[in-house]
Amino acid sequence: MLRTERIVGLLDDFDHLSVERAIAEFRSGRPVLVTDAAESALVTSAEALDGERSDTLSDVADGRARLALPSARLRRLGVERTVPGVVALPVVDHDRIETLALKLDARIDAPVGQAGPVDQLALELAALSLVMPAVVVIPVARESVDQAVMVVSGHALRSYRPAMARQIHVVSRAPVPLEGAPDTEFVVFRGGEGLRDQVAIVVGKPDLEKPVSVRLHSACLTGDLFGSLKCDCGDQLRSTVRFMTENGGGILLYLDQEGRGNGIANKIRAYKLQSQGYDTYDADEMLGFDLDQRRFGFAAEMLKQLGVSKVAILTNNPVKIAALENAGLEVVEDRRVHGRPTSENVLYLASKRDRAGHYIDLDDLVTHKPVND
Repeated sequence: MLRTERIVGLLDDFDHLSVERAIAEFRSGRPVLVTDAAESALVTSAEALDGERSDTLSDVADGRARLALPSARLRRLGVERTVPGVVALPVVDHDRIETLALKLDARIDAPVGQAGPVDQLALELAALSLVMPAVVVIPVARESVDQAVMVVSGHALRSYRPAMARQIHVVSRAPVPLEGAPDTEFVVFRGGEGLRDQVAIVVGKPDLEKPVSVRLHSACLTGDLFGSLKCDCGDQLRSTVRFMTENGGGILLYLDQEGRGNGIANKIRAYKLQSQGYDTYDADEMLGFDLDQRRFGFAAEMLKQLGVSKVAILTNNPVKIAALENAGLEVVEDRRVHGRPTSENVLYLASKRDRAGHYIDLDDLVTHKPVND
């Protein structure tokens, strides 16, 4: 039998391991105990609640529960905020929580308090878990919580993202010939945020002594794989590979950041709102998300590990350019990469231009504007 200290020695960093376990528990709908210097609290995802679970939590809370909401959702509820806030839950009422967290026509029904450190940590756990950013927080004494409940510290949660960006590493690589780009290698990294896999597609043989053509492409299941008409992602992906093939090679980073970092479930929730006429960013705000949840520090680390120091980036997004520069890479050139405007995506493209500052050609958008607009 292995001695306990030897097992612990295999765990490398217990803080980061505790966050990964907490993410799994939280996504599964089970409560997690978050501990910080001043407070400990049971936290659970609002989207995981049903009537029975709410009743159980209400018994545990004894009138002390609160609902933590991000500033974006509070604004939709009629409260002008730039920071998260909390609403008291004298009873853990499933219908009330669902209304405050999700309903389109909901308005705030109680005073909004300042979110404390544990509330903000709970929302960070929700973000890492890719669930709705609405969390029920129940202050408790740590010693009163069953040992089966996963415990994660505030320090572990705060340090997790930057640590994972540094610890990203190659786990496998192999040549994968593509149609039109037969000389291509896929390099799989593990890390970033959680143990999600990130892929570098090395097209051709880019000269690492010169600026390398690079694109940071966030995964888009609907556009990349199924050809959704609501976005231009699939076109951007394929045109980038063609450009690199014809221009000395390059590296396309395929990043597991679906839905601007909100996850596929929240992306589809936003799509439903868009189908009702809402702008893409308004739809995200209704769900509690700001303009963009993505971070690109780990992408820069991937490029560095591949030997890249100078880049010619293919993007319309100024945030990506700044992220690589801030990470210490030299951005020698930035080149636009557009998809085909369609009647289904032209308003989405206009929103990216007008609200997120993307570099998108105005004439193309006007030319392809829907007739009934």
